Amino acid sequence: MRSLLPPLVLVAVLATAGCTGSTTPSAEGTADGSSIVLADATEPTTLNPLLGYGRDGVSKLYDGLVEHRADRTLRPRLAADLPQPSADGLTWTVRLRDDVKFTDGTTFGPEDVVATYRALLDPALGATERSAFPVLTGVEQLDVHTVRFALAKPWAAFPHQLVLGVLPSEALAGVALKDVKPIGTGPYKLADWRKGDRMVLESNPAHFGGEPKIRKLTVVFVADDNTRAQRLQAGEFDGAELPPRLASGFTGTGGMRVVTHRSTDLRGITLPAGPVTGDPALRMALNHAVNRKGIVDNLLGGKGSPASTPIPDTLPEYYDPTAVFPYDKAQAELLLDQAGWVRGADGLRARDGVPARFTLMFPTGDVVRADLATAFAAEAKAVGVDVQLAGLSWEAITPRLGADALLYGGGSPFDPDLTTYPALHTGNPWGYTNPQVDALLDTGRTLLDPAQRAAAYRQLQRVYLAAPAMVVVAAVQHTYVVRENWTGYQEVVDPYTHGALSWGPWWNLELWTPR
Repeated sequence: MRSLLPPLVLVAVLATAGCTGSTTPSAEGTADGSSIVLADATEPTTLNPLLGYGRDGVSKLYDGLVEHRADRTLRPRLAADLPQPSADGLTWTVRLRDDVKFTDGTTFGPEDVVATYRALLDPALGATERSAFPVLTGVEQLDVHTVRFALAKPWAAFPHQLVLGVLPSEALAGVALKDVKPIGTGPYKLADWRKGDRMVLESNPAHFGGEPKIRKLTVVFVADDNTRAQRLQAGEFDGAELPPRLASGFTGTGGMRVVTHRSTDLRGITLPAGPVTGDPALRMALNHAVNRKGIVDNLLGGKGSPASTPIPDTLPEYYDPTAVFPYDKAQAELLLDQAGWVRGADGLRARDGVPARFTLMFPTGDVVRADLATAFAAEAKAVGVDVQLAGLSWEAITPRLGADALLYGGGSPFDPDLTTYPALHTGNPWGYTNPQVDALLDTGRTLLDPAQRAAAYRQLQRVYLAAPAMVVVAAVQHTYVVRENWTGYQEVVDPYTHGALSWGPWWNLELWTPR
């Protein structure tokens, strides 16, 4: 049920409750801390890693060959050592652990890695994650402990993609991917999934890393931000992600802690090819019309950092701090005037009978995106561009990505290729194409030398400033409310994908210990 309280009223109610200092019991009332109940805004559509589940490497049910540390580096997981490239960068060899079992009791081995990645590559099976491995051409077993991956061209970010969950070869044999049972090697296994309501995971007592101390994880799916905050306040959950202005109401609440994570979760406005949003002058003008710092400071309450390009400051090795669009409303007006976008009596612009008007979509129930869309529309109107807002379901948004603007979210803290290539290279959903940008993206993808890669991505940002694809606004921070009944929390830089079953405070939940 959607909240009956307006957001600002809800914040006031939570702030009042936070002043009491009262401590609510854990959601399930367990005295030993062996269970936890979390709320998540998004319910998985599948539990198959080949169909998108756990794509950034934290899935609870599966392990990948490698995993990411809190400092964004890699360490072996199902692999015994980090993957090793050949001299030409066209193959990567991985040596595997020999002490791992799947949750059905079968033994993990190289045949499972080969079966998983061959299923990924088989076009007849329709693995949606195939597009995330564009230059992977094959995988083979070298011996009982070793596999080798073959690439069409060098790809520096490839090891970061080996967080893909590995499935047992037996589960993949002769079965459609949608029917593959969720059997992995992870610290948890599926106990129950009531679709549209909740998912229950139980600890894996045979996990090679040891059985988690939290033996039961319940994730309740609540899409609406306000409803999630109300139910958290009522004691139904032990934690949830909330927008900053809702999370702040829990500050001072007994037994609860508000935490903030930096992220590469970029928010911006895509500008599809077309007579209005495809006009280079209008794209440039809108980039100058947005007061990014004002939006971060005021709308986001400081919970973010201004960004002008798809490489934010959370990728410090590659980030160019000089690659920014200065906030300059006069420059925006001048660019529109020079391009023939003339103001009418109502203050809105048109060119050759075409109004400077476009639709900006955002997913319903997402308070942050709705607020950012509203703020952007106001900035655009101030320079004569009419932005019509449309809150829609993702099912309605996806078919319109090539025609209407989107309040975009995306990004990975692990490698710039994973953040920039899908958004900017020719073939992206909004139809942006730029030969110089394509060339630099291809260079950054194929170089293996860190210094040379950093130089390529800094040049990419400067080239992008001359012909932007979108209006990047900020890398938002993620705010969470966490019950302090456990130790083990470790702050991370979140990717775009985060929540109770992925990144966020619970990314390493299997290592938490009850207080």
